[in-house]
Amino acid sequence: MPQQGSQLWAPVAAFLTGCMFAAGLALRSRPKPHHIDDVGTMAMFSAAGHKMVDTVPTHFGKDTDEACLRRRFERMLRHGQDSICAAIEKCDGKAKFRADAWVREGGGGGVSRVLADGAVWEKAGVNLSVIYGSMPWETVAAARERQAKYAKNATPGERVPFFACGLSCVMHPRNPHCPTMHFNYRYFETEAGDWWFAGGTDITPAYLDEDDMKHFHGVYKEVCDRHDAEFYPKFKKWADEYFMIKHRGETRGLGGIFYDDLNDRDPLTIMAFSEDCLNHVVAAYVPIIEKHKNDPFTEDQKRWQLIRRGRYVEFNLVYDRGTIFGLKTGLGRMESIMMTLPEFARWEYNFKPEPGSEEERVMEAFQTPRDWV
Repeated sequence: MPQQGSQLWAPVAAFLTGCMFAAGLALRSRPKPHHIDDVGTMAMFSAAGHKMVDTVPTHFGKDTDEACLRRRFERMLRHGQDSICAAIEKCDGKAKFRADAWVREGGGGGVSRVLADGAVWEKAGVNLSVIYGSMPWETVAAARERQAKYAKNATPGERVPFFACGLSCVMHPRNPHCPTMHFNYRYFETEAGDWWFAGGTDITPAYLDEDDMKHFHGVYKEVCDRHDAEFYPKFKKWADEYFMIKHRGETRGLGGIFYDDLNDRDPLTIMAFSEDCLNHVVAAYVPIIEKHKNDPFTEDQKRWQLIRRGRYVEFNLVYDRGTIFGLKTGLGRMESIMMTLPEFARWEYNFKPEPGSEEERVMEAFQTPRDWV
């Protein structure tokens, strides 16, 4: 199958998936309409072309064949969203996810599930997006700034048909001893023949518990090894490199796995790998939260957590290619894009951890990525 262009489409797919995730968070905060045909529901559509719906469609794509890859991938992501949200609610013990369904005027839609003000999590979102349509030439031209060969056969003014389906998640706990977790699994294709899978799960602790990191990475090494012995070392290294905050000389967190442009074998084989990764998010993450959610912490430890969340913000705004693509092209609603960031963060001038402290210990791990398994 064609591979040319997949690497070049990657920032487009990352932005679209992230933008749909953020738009879902924005839509979640709006009052749910009592009647979908009520003239008081913002004329049905927001400025971004999203409409809230009371009933979740059986599928958001336009395919009628339930056995096709696009329908199967969406169905897999829906199942993952259900099971992950159920596990997080059980662990939190207080808050529940609010589910909002929406459709996109240009094609597709999604289900946004957001938990707020929980006993364990300050903010958590697990959001499905399925979008299709055509890329405007302005988007193609902006992407060509990164790669001259991007869509090389497209002519000025031409729109490029595409399909993207993804499940995105970010979870920010209250307790500084509980790490933030992020994952994203997606599939993207164009009518020009480009297609690929991408995804990964990564963890961002404020404090280092080596047993926790061995557990998290161990789960994903086992998943990777079931499919290809080369996957874990390759994707672990990719995560360490991708999540590097270059101007700080440190990583955003302590990695996990990250892969993109994966189209070197049968698509159903890669889909099975993506499904296995998604199905092990809970096993990799929730035991760590259960272990630490009731740990006592001090004001200084909370302060350190917020400083590390400042680093999280820096990475997302300076290096995350999906966010950068959205900001450079002006696509999407800026407030929605920014909603993917933590609610609280902190910056202090020239802050340095005390020598020999737990903060310095974890900083050493951020500055020098290591093998955990």
